[in-house]
Amino acid sequence: MSTETRSEAPVRFDTKIAVLLRADLEPWQRLNATAFLVSGLGTTLPEVIGEAYEDADAVPYLPMFRQPVLVFEGTKEVLTAAHGRTLSRALPRAVFTSDLFTTGHDDANRAAVRAVPTAELDLVGLAVYGPRNAVDKVLKGARMHP
Repeated sequence: MSTETRSEAPVRFDTKIAVLLRADLEPWQRLNATAFLVSGLGTTLPEVIGEAYEDADAVPYLPMFRQPVLVFEGTKEVLTAAHGRTLSRALPRAVFTSDLFTTGHDDANRAAVRAVPTAELDLVGLAVYGPRNAVDKVLKGARMHP
């Protein structure tokens, strides 16, 4: 039985998927916000999704992002500035506000965000997708999540 080997040369993507989390979140909040934030990108931007998976026994699995998701953290001020830069560059984005930790379903989540003016959102997380250089500029002041 032969085994197919594939070249593992690193791939450099022209785009970047990034999540920026507020540094003062509890671990469960970081995980919850990250999961919600990236779900918005995959549903709206089909180009970020790769092919479906299958194991050696032909058991199928859902497709996932075609490229890594980089997770960053920063202060509330860094997050607010990044949000502003994302808006000014009109990049695809998802937001997670502190209010969403207290809601219990999708309708309540949307209502909580809709109730607050843009400049007053208490952001705890932001996901952004776009050209690598533009996303790097959005993330100015953030650091890789430990």
